[in-house]
Amino acid sequence: MTSQYSAKDIQVLEGLEPVRKRPGMYIGSTDERGLHHLVWEVLDNAIDEAMAGFCENIDVRIHEDGSVSVWDDGRGIPVEKHEQTGISAVETVLTVLHAGGKFGGGGYKVSGGLHGVGVSVVNALSSRTEVTVKRDGGKYFVAFESGAPAHPLKKIADSDKHSTLVQFWPDPNIFETTEFDFDTIKKRVRQQAYLTKGVTITLYDARKDKVNAAQFYFEGGITSFVHHLNEDKDRIGQAIYFEDEENNVSVEIALQYTQEFRETIFSFANNIQTIEGGTHLTGFATALTRTLNKYCRDHSFLKEKDPNFTSEDVREGLTAIISVKVRDPQFEGQTKSKLGNSEVRTAVDKIFSEKFIEFLAENPSDAKAIASKCSLATKARLAARAARDTVIRKGALDGLNLPGKLADCASKDPENSELFIVEGDSAGGSAKQGRDRHTQAILPLRGKILNTEESRLDRMLANNEIKSLVVAMGTAIGDTFELSRLRYKKIVIMTDADVDGAHIRTLLLTLFYRHFKPLVTSGNIFIAQPPLYKLAKGKEVWYAMTDEEKERIMKEHDVKGENIQRYKGLGEMNPEQLWETTMNPETRTLAQVTVSDAERADHLFRVLMSGDVLPRRKFIQTHAADVKDLDI
Repeated sequence: MTSQYSAKDIQVLEGLEPVRKRPGMYIGSTDERGLHHLVWEVLDNAIDEAMAGFCENIDVRIHEDGSVSVWDDGRGIPVEKHEQTGISAVETVLTVLHAGGKFGGGGYKVSGGLHGVGVSVVNALSSRTEVTVKRDGGKYFVAFESGAPAHPLKKIADSDKHSTLVQFWPDPNIFETTEFDFDTIKKRVRQQAYLTKGVTITLYDARKDKVNAAQFYFEGGITSFVHHLNEDKDRIGQAIYFEDEENNVSVEIALQYTQEFRETIFSFANNIQTIEGGTHLTGFATALTRTLNKYCRDHSFLKEKDPNFTSEDVREGLTAIISVKVRDPQFEGQTKSKLGNSEVRTAVDKIFSEKFIEFLAENPSDAKAIASKCSLATKARLAARAARDTVIRKGALDGLNLPGKLADCASKDPENSELFIVEGDSAGGSAKQGRDRHTQAILPLRGKILNTEESRLDRMLANNEIKSLVVAMGTAIGDTFELSRLRYKKIVIMTDADVDGAHIRTLLLTLFYRHFKPLVTSGNIFIAQPPLYKLAKGKEVWYAMTDEEKERIMKEHDVKGENIQRYKGLGEMNPEQLWETTMNPETRTLAQVTVSDAERADHLFRVLMSGDVLPRRKFIQTHAADVKDLDI
């Protein structure tokens, strides 16, 4: 071997160099999600001051120059010299990884920032960072560039106030975009205001043509959060709130039942959303199921012959927020997606069991309504299981009994296989003739499928179109769903470019989001992008996806109006055209369906697809002016 490997090849990155070298290790990505993570880190520090009882007001601003600032009226970051680093405490916090007041000192009892990457990482990934602190009788200023000191800490004025202001300019050499999204920040700010009772958070966007503002203060805390989530739902009884502490674990729970079929449950630890749940969610679910079964047995809502409610039964239609504060939270992974403290499960179980049984005893009408809801959920679950077992037989799951209308592909490797869901027999015929038979399967749909927003599983599976789709995909549905059994890596919705096509696409997206959500979150669902126009001049042909593109082609190539064809439906294309424009992996455009905001997605599906007309009418009136070139 000729290559040499010695001590000189070992690179030592000092200070904040590792962060700038490998930003993804610290903030997950350098896209829009990673950019906003910088805001969360600075905001979390302000929230920690509020949780500790030292802060009542927080101000978040998006400035016209592209920077973001977070101000709070907390104690102010200490400015005196740090014994270990030899520099001021505020400079230490901004330039040393894992430095802060949350690692065992007396600064904070509980903190969301404890397992965060910290404001030092924000500093490292910003072209400039400025910090202004008021405390100890003075106003102090310090600045950094690319994480390195640019303006040493200096007292610039006298002050009897106390506050911290952090302003940062994300480095465009690191991030794919430095454009902050007001709505993304607004959602996070509102969520933190719900979770931190009594704090006022103001958000202001000062960018030109984007001036916007919002202010949040919720005396009711997470109870207000539940009211917000249920504002357009048919509610059962009152919102319930419990708060207590057990073994140094502070527990807050708010819940309310609705007539929905789905649950909406969010869990938080030290104000950090635990997307994958954890011990606090497990303790809640266990106590909820046990307590309701005991109450319903004791009060004869469940007869001797009746089976117990399952956890699935008691969570149907439930909206709940579980928020715990833990002195030493153990999160699984840097992303804090799951809480692992075993003592939290015991604390949540004990507190919720005791207080919920008291509530049921003291509110018999609410208890009866909840018991009826759970009983109905049990009956629906059993009916759905019977319907599912009828449709999804073993042979169907093994691919031995696929629907007759499906033109399957030759490949049995899901990684190389695609399923096109096509509107109508005409388009289905063109797609079957034009496809790559080795990798592309075609499933034509006849008419509009059932709206599944308010349909239970047994009714859904009585619909032939949905039944065919479930069997074709191979994943099963409901509690037997298995993503690993998906027969096609890409499931492509291919509908006409008109109002009916858009409606069918929305019905299919409702089905996938409500009953096959892992397919959406795993990136398996796509929308085909057929062209709107065909333009011809002599033997040359161009396809335009938009009116703007059509106008550009007309101008560049001097195409006259009689040589332009507007495609009203996929069936108007011959197989070769459909392949060339919409199905050929080399030339087509596919839009991948993703969910960046689950709460907003849930709300929009309810507004657009539920039976309640009033919210939909309001939505249409609000957004009617945004519609361009409506094609009826």
